[in-house]
Amino acid sequence: MKYNIMRMICMFDLPVDTEQEKRVYRTFRKELMREGFVMIQYSVYVRTCPSRDHCNRLEKRVRKIAPAKGNVRLLVVTEKQYEDMKLIVGSRNETEKVIGAERMIIL
Repeated sequence: MKYNIMRMICMFDLPVDTEQEKRVYRTFRKELMREGFVMIQYSVYVRTCPSRDHCNRLEKRVRKIAPAKGNVRLLVVTEKQYEDMKLIVGSRNETEKVIGAERMIIL
């Protein structure tokens, strides 16, 4: 079976003025990581998906953990589109270099 690997990018901007808002932010971020997302820059996380169906299921799970306030966006791109992303300043972080297009990595 041929997989069409895709990347789901989660971008968010959440309020962090009060202790409660900070707690909500930390909880959301931890839940994203439990779902397999890795940070590529502040408030931008990415995860590989083997198919569009998998992306749809993952979107439903992210919707469940998303906080009521703030802004959370999901963008799905093909692996090719993701690889064509241009870095203008800086470099890929270590996590991105290690994971690449792999769905799961054991360290």
